[in-house]
Amino acid sequence: MRQETVNSHITVIGGGLAGISAAIAAARLGQKVALVHNRPVLGGNSSSEVRVWVCGATGHGVNRYARETGIMGELFIENQYRNPEGNPYLWDVTLLDAVRAEPNLTLFLNTVVREVEAVGELDNRVIRSVTGWMMGSEREITFESEIFLDCTGDGLIGFLAGAAYRIGREARHEFLEDWAPEVADDITLGSTLLFYTKETEKPVRFVAPSFAKDITTTSIPIKRVIRSGDSGCHYWWIEWGGELDTVHENERIRDELWSVIYGIWDYIKNSGEFEADHMTLEWVGSIPGKREYRRFLGDSILTQNDVIAQRSFEDRVAFGGWSIDLHPPQGMYATESGSKHLHMDGIYHIPFGSLYSRNVSNLLFAGRNISATHVAFGTTRVMATCAVMGEAAGIGAALSVMKRITPRELRERHLSELQQTMLRTDASIIGLRNEDVHDLAKKGVVRASSTMKGIWLDNAAQEYRLISDVGLLFPADGEVEGLRILVTARETTQLNIELWDTGRDENYVPANHRQTLIIEVAAGEKQWLDIPADRMLFGDKPCNGFVIVRANEAASLFTSEVPLTGVLAFERGAKPVVSSDLEDHQPDQLVIEWSMRGLVRKPFCFAVETSAYSADKVVSGYVRPYGGPQMWVSEPLVNGRVEWVEVELPERADIREIHLTFNNDVNEDLINLHHHETPFLIIPELVKAYELQAYMDGEWVTVAGDNHNRTRKKIHRFEEPIPSNRIRVVIKETNGSERAEVIEIRIYEVHSIEMKTS
Repeated sequence: MRQETVNSHITVIGGGLAGISAAIAAARLGQKVALVHNRPVLGGNSSSEVRVWVCGATGHGVNRYARETGIMGELFIENQYRNPEGNPYLWDVTLLDAVRAEPNLTLFLNTVVREVEAVGELDNRVIRSVTGWMMGSEREITFESEIFLDCTGDGLIGFLAGAAYRIGREARHEFLEDWAPEVADDITLGSTLLFYTKETEKPVRFVAPSFAKDITTTSIPIKRVIRSGDSGCHYWWIEWGGELDTVHENERIRDELWSVIYGIWDYIKNSGEFEADHMTLEWVGSIPGKREYRRFLGDSILTQNDVIAQRSFEDRVAFGGWSIDLHPPQGMYATESGSKHLHMDGIYHIPFGSLYSRNVSNLLFAGRNISATHVAFGTTRVMATCAVMGEAAGIGAALSVMKRITPRELRERHLSELQQTMLRTDASIIGLRNEDVHDLAKKGVVRASSTMKGIWLDNAAQEYRLISDVGLLFPADGEVEGLRILVTARETTQLNIELWDTGRDENYVPANHRQTLIIEVAAGEKQWLDIPADRMLFGDKPCNGFVIVRANEAASLFTSEVPLTGVLAFERGAKPVVSSDLEDHQPDQLVIEWSMRGLVRKPFCFAVETSAYSADKVVSGYVRPYGGPQMWVSEPLVNGRVEWVEVELPERADIREIHLTFNNDVNEDLINLHHHETPFLIIPELVKAYELQAYMDGEWVTVAGDNHNRTRKKIHRFEEPIPSNRIRVVIKETNGSERAEVIEIRIYEVHSIEMKTS
């Protein structure tokens, strides 16, 4: 046996997506990081050992422009390219490669941390070290750091350090949460085991083990959906243990879940009710995927009311969008729906005050153990949201170490720097603008080779009969001019058209009614119908306009062959994807009432003039859609023509670093496993081939570029400074889109990790 001590600036315990993101984020800011994980593979519940698919703010197509950016976004994009079929082992590899790519990060797998040395009074504890045992290697390792992050899910590190926490459900009166019980209790969400099946070339028998449960004696066949060909993603409802202690009763919970899995398979194979002769079990999980245990207490406690109101915290550092998704305590044996969902009108915000301990001064946390009520935890618990919180916690930890202060002091005295550092790294904060004083591009003048000044979607793909109300969202930036839609009328009729705005800039559902128009339509095929909207209908503030076309069985619209960033189409009252026995989504919630799932990348043919895609958007400060797409879009790249956008600075600078952010369509719902499959390896809107040019000595000189780009954020660092006052990005090719699309250009005279942190 060997005893070792590892010294680092930051120790992250837990190698799920929260811990991975935290460790990478801190390492990229120049900090020495130890990432300690108790399993042989990374990923936590998303790993090949458990195989829960990664959910996030998109809600699998419920929320619009909500896919995570930053580190989680990089993982989604990389996995989509490497692993479009959703192989769980290749997902493991994607995560491992991402961690090993960071030179400041050291990974310790198979290392179980069971000891924590902490000192101080209960209200002001400090962690000195944590000690773990590396299984199979007989190494006892003590990790000493200035900051520790508990990303264990169960919250063991914080518990051993004396951090304040809660388990179970708060009483309704404490935070005035409608979905909380009248009386507080220790009930949590249960745990799940998944299984995979596959089709074989010959009949396969199944002899059930002695412990398999006869599920016909339970409510499972009545209240849950069982199909022979479903993937593991469809069996999330095999859940149990919410009325038990999900940690201390973990073995009992696993045994019960096993009994039901083998009972379900016996039912599928041997009941005679399914065509399953050639099917066999390919894999059965052995590690329960836990949903809930300890939730630490920070300076902020996120509540149901914060989530539903989409409260814009001053210290917001992350966002979510998954519904508040709570399950009955009885799990798979419940006679009620397997889950009930409460949706907000768009994404919600998460404060930094929920990511550090109120009484352990050098402890941050991220994942399902953050400071939130049980009800709010019903949404923050999903893994992509855990990851963006992890990135925020990692950046917060790095800045705290660099300044030699606590996370609380960072929030109180350096909040803007925390948020601006996150934006510079493309982390996921909605609605905050780049105010980086080091970014020279903010003071520059922007020009472009061309700009799309009007939307004209006239390449009709399919006729769409108006058997129900439909919606069309477009960016309204200034006066509304030339609004038209493509219509077929089988007889002379009237169309009832309403114009709405979306209220909050981060929302994409109708909120405020602006105008109603009754328009006469003559019988005829594919005619352009003018919509005489008030020119100043939306004022002079950029926003999203929402056009509702009411149902009319005598008329049809047309879907466009070509999608366009910033334009969405919706169906009202679309049928739910899954049975209400499984998921109870309240249909009167706006994001459910107006569904885009059937019309992804299929906007309706329409036209409107707009300045929403102007070149100056690359220095607008926003790096995500917010009150519009917030990006420059060129005219079509036709006949080999290139397009460019440039920033001219007020004076010559010695440039050492340039940041480019390209559009990778954060409306596209990517996935790590096999919940669904996206039809392309690389987001079509992403720029593929570009050159970065600087104007020097009277000519344009190429200083960097890439002919095979497939990432959103590109940072070009130069050892020797580039003396120039004009920087140009020349777009030669995209990954499939017909237009060049650039979100942001940043220009610095110093390298990122050298920037002042005072």
